[in-house]
Formats: sequence, structure tokens, C-alpha cells
Amino acid sequence: MRKIILILAVFLGVTACKTNPFTGKKIMNFYPNSQIFPTAFAQYDQFLGENKVIKGTTDANTVTKVGQRISSAAERWLTANGYPGYLKDYKWEYNLVEDKTVNAWCMPGGKIVFYTGILPITKTERGIAVVMGHEVAHALADHGAQRMSAGMVQQGLAVAGNIVIKDEQTRGAFNQYYGVGSNILGMLPFSRSHETEADRIGLQIMAIAGYDPTEAADLWRRMKANSGGQAPPEFMSTHPSNDTRIANLTAWAPLAKEEAAKFGVVTFK
Repeated sequence: MRKIILILAVFLGVTACKTNPFTGKKIMNFYPNSQIFPTAFAQYDQFLGENKVIKGTTDANTVTKVGQRISSAAERWLTANGYPGYLKDYKWEYNLVEDKTVNAWCMPGGKIVFYTGILPITKTERGIAVVMGHEVAHALADHGAQRMSAGMVQQGLAVAGNIVIKDEQTRGAFNQYYGVGSNILGMLPFSRSHETEADRIGLQIMAIAGYDPTEAADLWRRMKANSGGQAPPEFMSTHPSNDTRIANLTAWAPLAKEEAAKFGVVTFK
């Protein structure tokens, strides 16, 4: 049984690897676009049908305009760096939804929602660009599919443990500690790494789109102020702490401007 599990793990690791074009790193992804995108698109349409979508207002038009600029900038970067067909299956869509929650999110394939509750924090088109760049980056890096793949591995190891461990008491202890341990030591760091990666990629593509990347650290200072210090310890969270993000974004902003300069972008909104 141990040999079977090992062979299966090696097989999945070899056959399910994909390269992240922005980092050059291999990623674990068991779900091709042809499988995950149609499901994501259907779920997105269902969500829009069950919520109040804002259309035709200045804010709604700005969300769409910024999204189009940033996704176009991403396509420019990908084409220039040898990935001209990378976005062929993507169906970009950007909607503003009435909800007081301070949040925005992206589904696989480029389906993005901004809640009205985040607009007082973004304040300006440039602030919207920070959030939009981050969400577009999640789509570009296949973070949704990676999370699903990691969840499959987590569940698979739990099943394997219960098969391999014959002693009932030992199996009970394994089940008791595995869920918490695999989350704190595996899934949560995995999620935080995605958020950090999306911050960095998002900063780069917002700069190529013509938006000042120095706004990103300022936006997260506003996010921190809005939270009132109510946040779990970083090691217990799916996201890096506000202070970590502010420090990272401050350090990366000059690099994002350098990348934008390669595309002739030297002045920013």
C-alpha cells in the first residue's frame, strides 16, 4: 500500500505540473482549463443572478474600465514573454455588486466581482487598480485550480493514513491531529503564498496598465486602519498580515515601475 501511494504521488506530481509564466516555477494543478472554467463561469452567472449587480454608474464603469486595462496589460506581458495563447480560454468579466463587505474576488477564467463595500477603501481609480491587479493575478496564476488540487492532496493523504494505519488508537490520534496540522502547516501557508504572489504579479501588471504601483502600500495602510487591528495571527490566516503586505508592496513598487518601463510606460495615473 505504501508503494502504491508513493507511485501515485509521483505520478500526480509529474503529470500535473504547469509552469507559472510570471515566476517560472512549477505549480501543482490537476484541473485543466477545459474542466474548471465552465464550472466557474456557471457559478459566477448564478451568483450574479442572486445578487444586485450595479450597472451604468460611475463606479461600475470605472471597475470595468480598470479591469479591461489591467487584463490587456497582462496579455501584453504574456505575449512579449513567449505566452501568446495563454489567455485564449479566459472570459474576462468585471462586475460591481451591492454588498457592504470590504472585499473583491476572482473565479478561474477571469470572472471578477467587486463589492460596493470596498470602494470607500480604494477611494480612487488607482486604488481600484491595486485590487483589480491582485484579482486578475489570481486568475493568471491559476490559484483557484491550485487550491482545489491541494485540497485533493490533503484529502487523499487523510484517506491514505486511515488505510495504512492499522492500529485503531493510532488511527484515531492521526485523525485528531491531521486536520489541524495539515491546515496550519500546509493549507494556510499555501494560501498565504498565493496572496503574496498575487500582490507581486498584480503590482507589475497594474504598472504596465499605467497605474502608479506606489498606491498599493497606501491602500493596505487604509485596509489596516479599517480593520481596527482585528486580525488573527498571520500563521492562522489565509492572508499575510497587513504589515507584511505593506512592507512587500513598498519594496516591490520600484521593480514594478522598471518592468513597466520595458513596455514604454514611464508615467502613471
